[in-house]
Amino acid sequence: MEIVALFKIFAFEGFLLAAALMFVFWVLSLLINNAGFVDIGWALSLVLLAVFYAVKGDGFLLRSALIVLMVSVWGLRLSILLVTRMTREKREDRRYQKIREDWKPNVEWKFLALFEVEALLALVLSVPFLLIAVNGRPELQAIEIIGVFIWLAGFAGETIADEQLKKFKNDPSNKGKTCDTGLWYYSRHPNYFFEWLMWVGYFVFALGSPWGWVAAVCPFIMYHFLINVTGVPFAEAQSLISRGEEYRRYQQSTSMFVPLPKRKI
Repeated sequence: MEIVALFKIFAFEGFLLAAALMFVFWVLSLLINNAGFVDIGWALSLVLLAVFYAVKGDGFLLRSALIVLMVSVWGLRLSILLVTRMTREKREDRRYQKIREDWKPNVEWKFLALFEVEALLALVLSVPFLLIAVNGRPELQAIEIIGVFIWLAGFAGETIADEQLKKFKNDPSNKGKTCDTGLWYYSRHPNYFFEWLMWVGYFVFALGSPWGWVAAVCPFIMYHFLINVTGVPFAEAQSLISRGEEYRRYQQSTSMFVPLPKRKI
């Protein structure tokens, strides 16, 4: 596929799709008064883009099917998790409650801008999906298979970490305590680490395609957001508020991101 056609699919058609979907989720957020829909829309935007690239691209069918399957399993699982949490808690996530207070007045229109920025972020992060979907080479390379296995390790790790945390929280005797078992014994945020590992898998998979190195931007972006923006900072701040000195000791002994052996304190 020519570079001009590739750019058109990515920068014009892809963005219109993602922006339209995020607009729909913004309307839903107004109806329910819950800006948490932005996270669901973001995940489903990436699924939509992966499917769109596979349909529009002229790549090898097995390669395109693999990336669509990987992104769809990830995106649908995350969306179901978010919807379940939203339904159970019956309130807006604290992050968006704070944003709602800070952004007054005209907060609804400012949230629309946030939703569309998330559409742009989804577009940038979809780069590996596009490169993979237009790669017409009629067999998988070793690097692509390695990428799939890295993604599988990330998906399995995140699923296990989420289930361990869910089981811990469901035990009434653990109320107010810090989860320090299973993967959470080795990392304060194993779910974020394995989420990031999946994006490393997408990047490695894309290395089997022309211009695949461009996809290196994706794990770097995800790492930045998880560590510096939406992930760790808010989670750590909330944990310190709710669990105080116990969580400070956990911070001192346990790796923040990469699962590692405990430190002596």
